[in-house]
Amino acid sequence: MREPRSGLCLLLFIPIPIPIPILLLLLLLPVLPAAAALAAPPARPCVPPGLRRGPLPAPASSGACAGPDGTEEPGVGARVDGGPVRPGDAVAPRDAAGRPDPAPVPVRSRRSPQELPEAAGARTAPRRRKRDWVIPPIKVPENERGPFPKKLVQIKSNRDRDTKIFYSITGQGADAPPEGVFTIEKESGWMKVAQPLDREDINKYHLFSHAVSENGKPVEEPMEIIVTVTDQNDNKPQFTQEVFRGSVPEGALPGTSVMQVTATDADDAVETYNGVIAYSILGQEPREPHPHMFTVNRATGTLSVIASGLDRERVREYTLTVQAADLDGEGLTATALAVIEIADINDNAPEFDPKMYEAAVPENEAGREVARLASADLDEPSTPAWRAVYSILRGNEGGAFAIATDPASNEGVLRTAKGLDYEAKKQFVLHVAVTNEAPFAVKLPTATATVMVNVEDVNEAPVFDPLVQLARVPEDVPPGQTLASCTAQDPDKAQGQKIKYVMGHDPAGWLAVHPENGLVTARDHLDRESPFAKNSTYAAMLLAVDDGSPPATGTGTLLLTLLDVNDHGPEAEPRDITVCNRSPQPQVLTVTDRDLPPNTGPFRAELSHGSGDSWAVEVGDEGDTVTLRLVAPLEPKLYSVYLRLLDQPGKAQLTVVTARVCDCEGPVQSCPQPPLPATGLPFVLAALGALLALLLILLLLLLFVRRRKVTKEPLLLPEDDTRDNVFYYGEEGGGEEDQDYDLRQLHRGLDARPEVLLRNDVAPTLLPAPQYRPRPANPDDIGTFIEENLKAADTDPTAPPYDSLLVFDYEGSGLEATSLSSLNSSASDRDQDYDYLNDWGSRFKKLADLYGGGEDD
Repeated sequence: MREPRSGLCLLLFIPIPIPIPILLLLLLLPVLPAAAALAAPPARPCVPPGLRRGPLPAPASSGACAGPDGTEEPGVGARVDGGPVRPGDAVAPRDAAGRPDPAPVPVRSRRSPQELPEAAGARTAPRRRKRDWVIPPIKVPENERGPFPKKLVQIKSNRDRDTKIFYSITGQGADAPPEGVFTIEKESGWMKVAQPLDREDINKYHLFSHAVSENGKPVEEPMEIIVTVTDQNDNKPQFTQEVFRGSVPEGALPGTSVMQVTATDADDAVETYNGVIAYSILGQEPREPHPHMFTVNRATGTLSVIASGLDRERVREYTLTVQAADLDGEGLTATALAVIEIADINDNAPEFDPKMYEAAVPENEAGREVARLASADLDEPSTPAWRAVYSILRGNEGGAFAIATDPASNEGVLRTAKGLDYEAKKQFVLHVAVTNEAPFAVKLPTATATVMVNVEDVNEAPVFDPLVQLARVPEDVPPGQTLASCTAQDPDKAQGQKIKYVMGHDPAGWLAVHPENGLVTARDHLDRESPFAKNSTYAAMLLAVDDGSPPATGTGTLLLTLLDVNDHGPEAEPRDITVCNRSPQPQVLTVTDRDLPPNTGPFRAELSHGSGDSWAVEVGDEGDTVTLRLVAPLEPKLYSVYLRLLDQPGKAQLTVVTARVCDCEGPVQSCPQPPLPATGLPFVLAALGALLALLLILLLLLLFVRRRKVTKEPLLLPEDDTRDNVFYYGEEGGGEEDQDYDLRQLHRGLDARPEVLLRNDVAPTLLPAPQYRPRPANPDDIGTFIEENLKAADTDPTAPPYDSLLVFDYEGSGLEATSLSSLNSSASDRDQDYDYLNDWGSRFKKLADLYGGGEDD
């Protein structure tokens, strides 16, 4: 038999004032089922407090509750209306005045009759069912002022009559973060809140209540308790951005959406108006053309155009002050800025400035810039509504011009698409239009400009007609024969210029052109087989030069197709063969002919100059090879085989084949050379020795002859150069004004003179001749020149002085005249005697007359 299970009751504490009728209604709710049961005529089973599960037993006849065996159990519990109070009914506490106390009302949990012990003789117990009610959540306002802790609800178990019960709670806010928010009195079961709650932090707490006996054994299953935190308007709206930015095209119609501003509120917007936000516009800058150009949706925050007249050229940007207020516009407020940029549309057509252009361009120049066309546009720069697009409406029927937009300056650049011809058309009148990349938003006129282009005449080069002249000539034409006529026409017909023809490029030098009429003649023999002719075609370039200022030159090409003649005979390859003198292997030679058919094969072959005595030749089946055989035994050495080949027309060519005959048999594996005679090497050595001896004899004779011819220079100067006993000394120059030095004297004694070519006291040493520096052109380098040549002379074995023989130039035997310094030894000219000047010769005659003859006078 199952033991009865006790239940937990929940005491609700409602801290806010409640009207008495509502409070009485709340108090009567737990006892209404009992009153209804008492009013019913049949008796019902008396069930201990708890949740009813399964079908109820048949009602009894009386109003008292029936016991488990069907007997009535009168007087169980007390009723609100003065009747008996039944266990499990909620009893509303009252204050001293007898009014209902707003303190918590204990609500006990009830059990089903199946949880009671079965009485003796009782009928079959019905099935268990789940509880048919759930304890509603407890609502606690946020931000309460206290005092704390504050009672919320009292938890009671039906087992508290039988044993002492201890209560506890677990879950969020109790023993889980945030801990200590809720507490419970261990013995009484009062659940309390210990601090103010914040709905924006946690809006709902889930806890579980527990009941255990004194020995710690659970007497009840854990019951879930939900504490809901009710909202208060303690948070003002917050915009998601301080500044909202958007754009709308100019000229937008009313109702055009611009953008949306958004604000949030942490308060509850579902069950209260604390988080319900309403949007409004507080101000607009600038306030033109109308102070209210935009509106905002009160609920969604969508900004839209409300008035017409948006013009970017007048107002580029609007700044709106937007407000968000909770309590549906009646509560706390916040503001933000909404910046609306007026986007440009193509509502202004570009205009040319100026509208008339005139330019000149030389003829025959494609891609030449003619003019730049400027346009102005009031729309936003660097946008499709501002960027210009140019086109030529009229005057460009031949497609001679093209116009494009310069992306940097937005100008229209007019260029020549091809070369113009002054002789064909001297002037063009172009009509140019300008639009934008973006189409016009409204109907606008298209601006046009006129461009007058004058074509300038230039000296054009003559033009060959045709540019490539073709001619077919035999390759054996004689020199001087006319091959082709290449003429050119001058486009400048009005100038009456003369054309001169010149051969520009003639690789082989075969051609000549007449300077006046352009007739091309053969200057030398042509050769189709020459490497200058490609595929029997010879190419030459001709020039036509007019007499304009400056002269212009045109080019033309002459292609000569050289017709083949039989001017080359067949030739055999290879021309060196090696065969054995016993059972020789036939040698196959390839026959080629540089001519073209029919001046080629089939070929014929024959031997000449006595080669047929020892050799035989025959032509191959295909006619392009010949087979050469040795038919008579020959001594091992080199032989010349004279092979005469003839082509089909009979052109003959003699080919000399060098044949090396070896002392072997069959195919040639190796061809040993015969040994040289034993007397060959000594003979060569003897010849070389004789040659060296002859050269040595010649060298000795040469040295002997040069020694006999040595003559010494006279030590004394010529008699006529003694200058009357006044010795000659080299002049030292006239200072800085006399820089023309005679440096040949510095080479005296350094040159390889005959008398000092070889030393007499020692054997000559074969040393390289030293290099003497030539005379410098710059007089400032004279010191370096002397120093370097001195070093060279020190190492020169052929230069004096020698250790055993010193050679000096003779300078005279002494001074016979007094020193020149004696001229200034007297106190005056009168004390000096100059008569001795008469003894010095004719050169001092004048000086003697000036000084020596003064005293005689």
